[in-house]
Amino acid sequence: MIVQSKINDLLEKAVAGERLDPSEGLRLLESNNLTALGRAADEVSRRLHPESYRTYNIDRNINYSNICTAVCDFCAFYRSPKSGNGYLLERDVIVAKIREMVELGGEQILLQGGLHPDLQLEWYEELLQDIKRHFPSVNIHGFSPPEIYHFTKISKLSVEEVLGRLKAAGLGSLPGGGAEILVDRVRSKITRGKVMTDDWLNVCRVWHRLGGRGSGTMMFGHVETLAERIEHLERLRELQDETGGFSAFICWTFQSDHTEMSEVPTSGSFDYLKTLAVSRLYLDNFANLQSSWVTQGLKVGQMALLHGANDMGSLMIEENVVAEAGTVYHLTLEQIRGAIADLGYEPRQRNVFYELIDEPSSLTVPQNRHNRHGLPIVS
Repeated sequence: MIVQSKINDLLEKAVAGERLDPSEGLRLLESNNLTALGRAADEVSRRLHPESYRTYNIDRNINYSNICTAVCDFCAFYRSPKSGNGYLLERDVIVAKIREMVELGGEQILLQGGLHPDLQLEWYEELLQDIKRHFPSVNIHGFSPPEIYHFTKISKLSVEEVLGRLKAAGLGSLPGGGAEILVDRVRSKITRGKVMTDDWLNVCRVWHRLGGRGSGTMMFGHVETLAERIEHLERLRELQDETGGFSAFICWTFQSDHTEMSEVPTSGSFDYLKTLAVSRLYLDNFANLQSSWVTQGLKVGQMALLHGANDMGSLMIEENVVAEAGTVYHLTLEQIRGAIADLGYEPRQRNVFYELIDEPSSLTVPQNRHNRHGLPIVS
């Protein structure tokens, strides 16, 4: 009872908008009272987002290449440059993929690949320029911090110069891929030849200073400790204090099938929802948290909206990286909108900057029904 009382004190502190320190965040993550954590995270989410809607977006993941010089034990997607099984998409294929997405109502692509040893910075600039020439209104959410850092090594230019040139060519926002866990002990254990913590964060810092926006991410449930999950959140929170450039945070569980870490026990939905809830309580300077239905499926993805997330994520017309690791969930637009509506919220489409881009729906949305704990009832 004393231990739970202390946990309740911390939850009340977070709900009131007071900042948790790393030791307090760890105590919450060590707790298994998912009901209490979820309730508190939902209260914080409702305080930050009192509006009657919850959001989603429509985009497409385009992996222009799977050829990568880094060796990541957790990745089933990459292929070594010498493997003979790599690919590099032709420009007309990329354009066709974007056209199909636009016809389905999308307005953004997530453009990422491996750390290709031969492509020069000019190739990426020309790619961005071609995309913007064909689709001037489509936002390019492109090139993760590890890719950007790799571009600096290939081009022998600074991070500022590389990002400045890509921004001028049409780069619209920066995804948070390749963060995994932002602790060098963990990164050294699961990857080789890839950017380390301080440089990953510095890519984001420079992008934010150039006026850019991007997302922060965390892939957990592999070799990290609970304390290292909190350290990861702390590093993101510190940078957000400094720049304010993160528009959202997304976390997901490691998917082990077909990887070099296939023997590592993976986290389930309980750990996912608990970590998401603690993230919402800890990241007090992040406006938006996104559900990860792509790794958890529809129902747990929906439950994420009751555990701190205010966004259902993307329709994700195409997804390759998680699928290579054996986890394949496909949702329709109707399922995503229905999952939001079933919780009593109006589903609204947004862009990467969390600006609404649709018209309010005439759909009759069921009013929130609450159980005896004050939580919405999931249909």
